[in-house]
Order: sequence, then structure tokens, then C-alpha cells
Amino acid sequence: MIKIQRISIKMVSSTVSVDSFDTQNSKSRARESEHLANMFGGYGILPLVALNTISPFTINIPQSELNYLENSLRFSRLGGVTYESKTERNQTLGVSHTWVQETREYWLNNFDWRHEEEHINSFPQFTAPVQDVSATENYTIHFTALFSKNESAVPLIFLHGWPGSFLEFLPIISLLRDKYPPEELPYHVIVPSMPGYAFSSHPPLDKEFRLENVARIFDTLMIDLGFGSGYIAQGGDVGSGVARIMGAEHESCKAVHLNLNLMNEPKSYNASSITSAEKDGLARASEFPRTVAAYALLQATRPSTISTVLNSNPLALMTYLGEKFLAWVDKPLPIDTILTDISLYWFTQTITTSLYPYPQVFTPGNISPHDDPKWHLNKPFGLSWFPKEIAPIPRAWAETTGDLVFYRMHDEGGHFAALEEPQALLQDVEDFVQRVWV
Repeated sequence: MIKIQRISIKMVSSTVSVDSFDTQNSKSRARESEHLANMFGGYGILPLVALNTISPFTINIPQSELNYLENSLRFSRLGGVTYESKTERNQTLGVSHTWVQETREYWLNNFDWRHEEEHINSFPQFTAPVQDVSATENYTIHFTALFSKNESAVPLIFLHGWPGSFLEFLPIISLLRDKYPPEELPYHVIVPSMPGYAFSSHPPLDKEFRLENVARIFDTLMIDLGFGSGYIAQGGDVGSGVARIMGAEHESCKAVHLNLNLMNEPKSYNASSITSAEKDGLARASEFPRTVAAYALLQATRPSTISTVLNSNPLALMTYLGEKFLAWVDKPLPIDTILTDISLYWFTQTITTSLYPYPQVFTPGNISPHDDPKWHLNKPFGLSWFPKEIAPIPRAWAETTGDLVFYRMHDEGGHFAALEEPQALLQDVEDFVQRVWV
């Protein structure tokens, strides 16, 4: 088993004198960093190397946008009841008329964006200028983070997917804040918004934007933050593909942990090792192309059409995204959690810029990153298995895609593991780090 040597990262703390910096700008940034650290209980301290480039970020959606949402939602036409919308059948025919009607009323009359915004802003947030060095494009990447005062802390980057966002990992960050004071936190936790999502820059207009671009951008972000000597990537959904590519193509990414490894059946594997639970998972995975994947094919082949439709009307966006949050989970998520994510897409108008991964991955004839041999992981690789994932695949399959040193099955949990089972996923990540990082 490969072991990764611990590294030491110098952070800017309240014990560092601002007089030690060469420029007035550095002094200002140091004071700003100390202010952030005090605001966020000591977790907002920036790495010294990043002090002059990283900017603090606070979400503040204009009231005019909230008013526009309310008016648009209030005057959106709700279609009549049909056989398909009346018969729920565990969402197999789509969301029910009742759910759409009741959720719209809740969004209008009970949901409090300002309350959710305040909660999100209680976590340190930043923006950073990042260059896609291969394409010479410049991006601004938004991220939330916990920076540890522990000099041996392990840098971790958590990567979300679609229709998720950086919000998926706030429960895990909350657990870490509750569990560790900043002096003892064993990790630097970086949770970026993917390009085209939330408050990060949009993909370019003159060329195809691929997961390889995202992987380069995030690797550069981690290097710019001072973690070029080594970090670990974790991801689900689209983020799982990005994390795999980071591990396969970038030296600084020393290990990869996933909670989705969407792939086809490999040509050769140890079939006798598959457990009964994994067989049930494979039966579920076999249903994905027949009953679930229509959305992915649409987004792969007609992304401009569907994104324009969804961006034009909040009721359409709520119905389309809400269906996924209802159907892809083991247990129901709180309605406020679902609506916060949908509201984020609406306010940032990023449903139109978030679909670029789908032509690469789901166009018929293309293969996913987890199937592509050029992204075989020749470094420590971990996988968490959740039974209600849209396509849970067995250990024997995953072993054909990399150096699988960690595999853990859970009795509960679905596609949005970081939201559904944050304690279980965090424990898996911590145990994986303990196994591969010394």
C-alpha cells in the first residue's frame, strides 16, 4: 500500500506580525485574514502563500431578485392533474401534481432565503483567481473552506455534482467544526463551486469545456493555496469524475475517495466475490438507463434547449430539480434543503451553465471517466458504497479502475450522500485518510 508523507503548511495566524510582510497590500491582507479568523472561530485563516490573491466572499442576493422570484413563482401556471402526475409510484413517472403544488406554496409562503443565506454565510467563503494553464483561460473560483491551525493538517478538496452544489458539504463542515477546534483540525477542507455553478466563473463561449479543464483548474487552486506538495480529492456525481481525473493526471493529488463510480461491467473481474447486497445494487444500476437516464441523455444531446426552458421559470426549475432530490435518495431530504439548492441555481442563473459535463459523459458512444483506462488510478483509491445510489457498483468492478485500498458498504444512503449521511461519509473519508496518509 502506498503511504503519503505528511506535509507542513504555513498558515497566517494571529501570532504572525503584519510587519513581517513586505508590502502594504500584504499587511492589509494579513489584517483581513485575522479578521476572518476571528469571525469564523479561527477557521478562516488563509495560507500565507495565498494571502495576496484570495478574497473573502459573502452571499447577498439583492432584494429585487427575491421579489422577482416571488412574482414569477406566483404567476407560473400549474398544469392540471393527469394519470401520470396523480399516480406517484415512488416517482417512477415523475413528480406528483400534489408535490409540485404544495412545494410551490411552501416556497412562496414559508421558505426563508435570508435565513438560509445567513446560515451559508456562517461558513468561511472565498474567491480565488485561477488559470487553466493548458487553455490559458482565467477563472474566478468560489469556495468555502476550513483552514486548520494544525501544521500537519491534510488538505482535502470535496467536489460536488449536478444538481448539487457546494451546499452539499455544509453538513460535513459543520460536523468538523463541532468535532475539532482549529488548533486540532486534522484537515484543511476546500469545497469549491464547479465552474459554471453558483458563484464560480462560467465556461468559455468559444470552445468545449470538459472535466479535464475542471480538474486542471482545481489542481491549480490547491497548488495556489499552498497544497502543491499533496492533497486528497473526494467527489460524488460529476465531482467523482473530476476527482478521478485529478488523481490520474495531477501529481499533487495523492489519493482519491469517491462515493460514485459510475461504470459499465468490466471485461474481467472476480464475479464470485460479489455479495448479495452488491447484487441488489447491480439490479438497481441496471434500471438506471431504462428508468432514470432520460434526463442525462437530454442534457447531453440538447443542453441548450432544456437549460433555457428551466432558466425561464422557477416552477419548471423546481419541478425538474426537485424530482432528482426526491427520487435519488434513501430517505426524504428536508424541503428547506431542497429549496435552498434550487434557489441558488435560480438566483445565480447557472442551470444554463451547469450542464456542460453531460455531452462528454452521456452522449451515446462516449465513455465515463471511470470506464476510461487513461484515468486508471495508480495511487490510493477509496470508495463508499450506498445502497440507494443511482448506480451502486460492487468492489470487484471498482478494483478494475484503480488501486482500491478502501471500500466500505453502508446500510443506508443514496445519491446525495453528503446530505443524507454526512456522518457516515465523513467517517469514511477520515478512515481513508488515516490509511493512506502518514
